[in-house]
Amino acid sequence: MAEIPPSKVLVVGATGSIGRLVVSAAARHGLSVRALVRDVAPARRLLPDAELVTGDLTDPDTVTAAVHDVDAVVFTHGSAGGAYEDVDYGGVAGVLRALGDRRARIALMTSINVTRSDAGAYQGLMDWKRRSERLVRASGLPYTIVRPGWFDMTSPGGNRLVLAQGDRGSGAVGREQVAEILVQSLLRDTAVGRTFELFAVEGAPPADWTALFAAAEPDRPGSLDGAGDSAGPPLDDEPARVRRDVEALLAG
Repeated sequence: MAEIPPSKVLVVGATGSIGRLVVSAAARHGLSVRALVRDVAPARRLLPDAELVTGDLTDPDTVTAAVHDVDAVVFTHGSAGGAYEDVDYGGVAGVLRALGDRRARIALMTSINVTRSDAGAYQGLMDWKRRSERLVRASGLPYTIVRPGWFDMTSPGGNRLVLAQGDRGSGAVGREQVAEILVQSLLRDTAVGRTFELFAVEGAPPADWTALFAAAEPDRPGSLDGAGDSAGPPLDDEPARVRRDVEALLAG
């Protein structure tokens, strides 16, 4: 079934380096943009053309106004201070809960290596980002999950985008490329239900976004894991908070 293209998008993490680019890309593609921010004054300087709504991702009750009447959400947020459970995961959980039964398109940015168990000092971040992915898959909403490679390490001429799966590759990608593909995923039915890693290599930029997304394998219906991923922990082995959140979404 074809999805109705969205018209109003909420950007979560809108003042970050990717979020600001997503706001610009979404407006360029004709979408009305709302930004969830904690402090309006500095955000207004960064995002002069976006509608600003205040909210705190660590307090789910404050995001209700932000999701009102939106039909798409792009998540580019992250915790700079290690609050991975409350922000990286909790932000997704709170917004999905606030959406209720509204069928919004979802674009979630996480990271390469999110399924690995050898991430060292970043293991906590990876684990909670993977759990946020599992929430989105359990939600029943039309979604795309983008796992970018390393930022700020692209080579000149690296304009061809590669969508890899299985979380076994490594490479670089530009921030503007990530922002563009997040917005494009909201506009293409072939992006729905897909999880992929994103890299940029030497070559021409995408000429056919529909075909680019279609080349990726869709996630298996009913699975909490992405296509090609190694099996994640059974739901029974996840923290109690995650079990409750996933089960509530599956029941809804």
